[in-house]
Amino acid sequence: MIVTNVRLTPLPRPRSVLFAPGNRADLIAKLPRSAPDAVVIDLEDAIPGDPDAKSAARPVARDAARDLIAVAPRLNVFLRVNAVHSPYFEADLAVLTPELAGVVVPKLESARDVQQVADALSAQGLDLPLMAGLETGAGVWNAREIMEHPAVGWAYFGAEDYTTDLGGMRTAGGLEVLYARSQVALAARLAGVPALDIVVTALNNENLFREDAGQGRALGYSGKLCIHPAQVALAHDIFGATPAQLARARALLQAAQEAARRGHGAFSFEGQMVDEPMLSAARAVLAGAAGITPQAEEV
Repeated sequence: MIVTNVRLTPLPRPRSVLFAPGNRADLIAKLPRSAPDAVVIDLEDAIPGDPDAKSAARPVARDAARDLIAVAPRLNVFLRVNAVHSPYFEADLAVLTPELAGVVVPKLESARDVQQVADALSAQGLDLPLMAGLETGAGVWNAREIMEHPAVGWAYFGAEDYTTDLGGMRTAGGLEVLYARSQVALAARLAGVPALDIVVTALNNENLFREDAGQGRALGYSGKLCIHPAQVALAHDIFGATPAQLARARALLQAAQEAARRGHGAFSFEGQMVDEPMLSAARAVLAGAAGITPQAEEV
């Protein structure tokens, strides 16, 4: 069966998604301090890949998530489980609670994988939306069908796992992931799903983070995966709108409304002829600031 009763409207467009290891309650409790748009308590990569470590982390992650939601009820709290085909997936689902904003599922490779997760959640009485991790060759190839599944509310591209899956190597310039990075952003746009850009593992290099985030912003990503609190403010700076940009967008749309009222199909604004792409860009600026997915509504 296709599960469609997930909470997907309106979709938030997080500029920053901050991760913390699921076995570190002390770090999880500190997640709100940097004011991220969303946080992820991680049971996958942040936990050693052995049964004992995974088992020990689950109750810590569950209790820490509940405590975090209680003290920061407006914070979007996600939990990342292990991949659907891993031996840890089913046990991870047992610690999910309906108070979560959603569940992050890594290494999804097809709509069938998404449906398997949705069915497993439904069997537990949960309707949590998914943040889909596209981190393999198959996942990138099938990105659009994955993101068009009704259970998916967000997606992210994982460059490290993707490169490993292809047998490639990560480089400073990142050309080896440019195609995949672009493919995920394009598929997300077509599916109407906000996409989160790749992590920057160099924790103390602000210039590198800004440059990499700027590339992601230019490709169409709505925000950035962050693995250190210091990266959150940088992500907000790159993916957010400045007061001047917001003011210009409002003024442009107001001018468009006035032109439409007067029956003018074309008009100029600040010395430029205005076309629909300019209006769409202005709507996107305001929608991003409001935390929603921009729609193609009339001016």
